[in-house]
Amino acid sequence: MHSNGLCTLSPVMKGLLMLAAVMEMLAMIGAMPEEESQQLFGDIHITSDMESLSLTRERQKHLCQREVPVVFFQTQKDSPPRGNGSTIFYHRIDVCCLGYRRNPYSGRCVPDCSQSSPDNCFNGFCRAPGQCECFAEFVRNAHGACIHTCPISCQDGRCYLNGTCACHPGYALDRETRLFCRPHCSQDCGTHEECVAPGMCDCSPGYRRTDELGCQPICTPDCGYGKCVGPNQCECFPGFIKRPQRSVCEAECHINCENGFCESRYKCHCREGYRYDLNTTSCLPDCVDDCGHGNGVCIAPGVCRCFEGHEGRGNGCHPKCDGSCGPHGLCLKPNICGCQPSQQHCLNGSCDANGHCHCPNGQTHFVDRCLRPQQLIHQLVTNERRVHFNLQLGYEFNALIGRHFNIS
Repeated sequence: MHSNGLCTLSPVMKGLLMLAAVMEMLAMIGAMPEEESQQLFGDIHITSDMESLSLTRERQKHLCQREVPVVFFQTQKDSPPRGNGSTIFYHRIDVCCLGYRRNPYSGRCVPDCSQSSPDNCFNGFCRAPGQCECFAEFVRNAHGACIHTCPISCQDGRCYLNGTCACHPGYALDRETRLFCRPHCSQDCGTHEECVAPGMCDCSPGYRRTDELGCQPICTPDCGYGKCVGPNQCECFPGFIKRPQRSVCEAECHINCENGFCESRYKCHCREGYRYDLNTTSCLPDCVDDCGHGNGVCIAPGVCRCFEGHEGRGNGCHPKCDGSCGPHGLCLKPNICGCQPSQQHCLNGSCDANGHCHCPNGQTHFVDRCLRPQQLIHQLVTNERRVHFNLQLGYEFNALIGRHFNIS
C-alpha cells in the first residue's frame, strides 16, 4: 500500500475528486470581491511630492478650466456618462487661458501670436498675446510675419553690398521701416482694401468682398443678434449681450448653448452643422445616421470618431471583425459574427451554410464563442462574465429555438 492514499482510488473516483476541487476553487473565486475600478476623467494633473512650489506655480500660470461635453471622451459604445463637471454630462479639464496656447514640448501655456502673425511669430519671440518681437536682422512685414532683411534678403527686392534694398519694378520701400518692399498702386485702394500686387487692390485680411457693400469684415462664428464691425469683432443690438469668454451676441439665458446663441431665456439656436442636445443644453456636432446608429462619436460636423472595435466605412462606423465571418455571416459586434438567418453569435469563428457557428480546429463552441478546451475553466471566474453568459444563453435560445415560437 502506498503512503499516498489517493493512489489506491479508482480512476473514476480520482476524476470525481478533482472535479469537486475545481468546483470548490470556482466557488471561492466567485465569492471573492472584485477589485473596484478607479477611473479619472478630464485632464487632471497630480502634483508630485518632489515638485517645487515655484515649478507648480509656473506650470499653472495662464491655466484655466473649461467644461467639455463628456461624450467627446467616450471610447466604448453604451458607456454611461460620468463627467466630473457641473453635471455628469460635462468633464472639467485644464486648458490654456484665452491668448495662450500649450507648448507641445514643455506642456506649459505660452503666449499666442497667431492672431497677429500668420506664422505665429516663427522668426521672433511672442512676448505676450498678439505681441510678436522679431529676431535681429528680421522685420515684420505688412501681414505681421517676421522676414529677413538685408544683407540676407529683401522682400520683393534685392540687396546691395552696402546693405540697402532696391525694390523690383512696381514695388516701393515700406515707408516706416524701409527694410522690405510693398506693391505699389497708382490709385488709393478702397475702404478695407490694400495693394496686393502692382496696380491691384483686394480686401485686407479678415475681410471679404460683397457685390453690394464692397469689402466687409468676417466674424467666425457669426455675431448672432449683433453686427460684425471688424474681423471677429461683434457689436450687439440693443437688448442683447455677450457672455464672458464669448463674442456672439445673444439674449440673456440660463443654458450653455455652446456652438449657438440664445434666442430667448430657454431657447438655443444652433449653428449650421450642429443640433441641440438636451443633456448638455448645448449644440453638439451632427453626423449622418448618428455615426452608424451610435457606433462612434461625432466630433465635428460630418466627422466621426469610431468607438473601440469599430471602423469607419462610408459616412458611419461599423463593427469590425478581425477574421472573416464567412459568406453566411455578418459582423454584428466587434469580433462577433452573426450567423444567418438566426444571427447566432460566433466570436472568433465563422458561419457555415446551416447558419451555425463553425470553430477553427482545436476549438469548441461555448455559448457565443470559440474556445480551446483549456480556456473553458476561466470563463465563469468573475461575476461580470457569469452575468454576460447568463444573458447570452437567453439570446442564443431565442435565436435558435425561441424565435420559432415568437418568444421575445
